Amino acid sequence: MDNLIFKYATMNSGKTMDLIIRAYNYKETNNKIIVMKPKIDTKGENTIVSRTGLIRNVDILIDKDDSIINILEHKLIDIKAILIDEAQFLSRSQVDELQIIAHTLNIDIICYGLRNDFLMNSFEGSKRLLEIADILEEQSSLCKCGDKARFVGRKVNGEFVLDGDVVVIDGTENVEYVPMCATCYLKDVKKIDLEKVKKKVR
Repeated sequence: MDNLIFKYATMNSGKTMDLIIRAYNYKETNNKIIVMKPKIDTKGENTIVSRTGLIRNVDILIDKDDSIINILEHKLIDIKAILIDEAQFLSRSQVDELQIIAHTLNIDIICYGLRNDFLMNSFEGSKRLLEIADILEEQSSLCKCGDKARFVGRKVNGEFVLDGDVVVIDGTENVEYVPMCATCYLKDVKKIDLEKVKKKVR
């Protein structure tokens, strides 16, 4: 044990459910853990809520300017693992601190989150995790067409948009997120006529 692990995927891939089940398994085997999430994720407030209905209390909420090393001071005695939901919202320096904790105290730190935002750009936390995590695991979700979804489209009032703040929590401000494959994202979100492109390049 001493790995920084990043489990990433789009919405509806079971990331949060995996975290909650993993937390339960640690408890059943009498292993102490800490569950954390960034405070910016206001959905569920101080709980983690899976789309399947599973709920788990959060032990620590992380503010954007927090030093994770400082907020975990004197809290890591006999801790076997740290589980973090919505890790894409972490800062680069917070991810760096997680790496230090994992390799200094021999604690597995498992981060769950999105790889990209609704504009296909990396979140700060995700980018850093992809750069330095010891283990990367892509979890699966499906696009409406049946292909593997690796991107997320944002709908406002039922229509796809390509503007707005990067962080808007699902279910607020008439916003919903849709897991999509690259082809459907290009067609439905970016409105690119792929057949026209195909004729040009052939």
